[in-house]
Amino acid sequence: MTPTTVTALDVLRTRSSARRFLPTPLPADDIRAVLEDAQRAPSNSNTQPWVVHLVSGATRDTLAERLSAAFDGGETTPDFTGDYGGGRYLRRSHDHSAAVYGSMGIERSDHHGRQRAVRRNLDFYGAPHTALLFMPMLGDGVRAAGDVGMYAQNFLLSLTARGYRGIPQTMIGHYADTVRDVLDIPADLKLLFAISFGRADETEPTNDLVMDRVPLHESVTVHDTPGVLPAP
Repeated sequence: MTPTTVTALDVLRTRSSARRFLPTPLPADDIRAVLEDAQRAPSNSNTQPWVVHLVSGATRDTLAERLSAAFDGGETTPDFTGDYGGGRYLRRSHDHSAAVYGSMGIERSDHHGRQRAVRRNLDFYGAPHTALLFMPMLGDGVRAAGDVGMYAQNFLLSLTARGYRGIPQTMIGHYADTVRDVLDIPADLKLLFAISFGRADETEPTNDLVMDRVPLHESVTVHDTPGVLPAP
């Protein structure tokens, strides 16, 4: 698929996560182009610490089966914690969950419905491809993780520019040992998250969900930069 004539701002402002995909694989040339775009991400001292395992076909199906079995058995093996703390960050997470489950028609009291929805993560929401993003532990890992985040954003924006959709899935990182075992990856590479991607199923209501962002003043403090934010 040739990228449509859109501006960088169009891509930035229209990217959103999909939660149901069509099973049709993407053309290999398009996948390679997305990977090449992602590779242009900046990194500390050009270390390029991302290690990416791209999974499709039978391997994708095997991994999905193993992840589902680990979920059913309560066998989580995360390399990193997933604590949102409290206050505004936890509240935003709860608001996100309410919006996602609401778009699926699942009530907060519907425990089984919520579990089924969570389990869809482990089949990559039906996407034909997933990219698993690993990193080496360089120092305390913070710089490498930031670099992988910039790689992931390039990846997602490149998908959007080409008319495809993706979704970052930190939940997959809860099963790092399962992924390493299936893909024969050494223990010194730590799993951050996955990006599942493909063609979005346009009949799925959750794919129309676009989460709001907080106002700038909740995230940004300006110093001697007049006119950017309104005066308090």
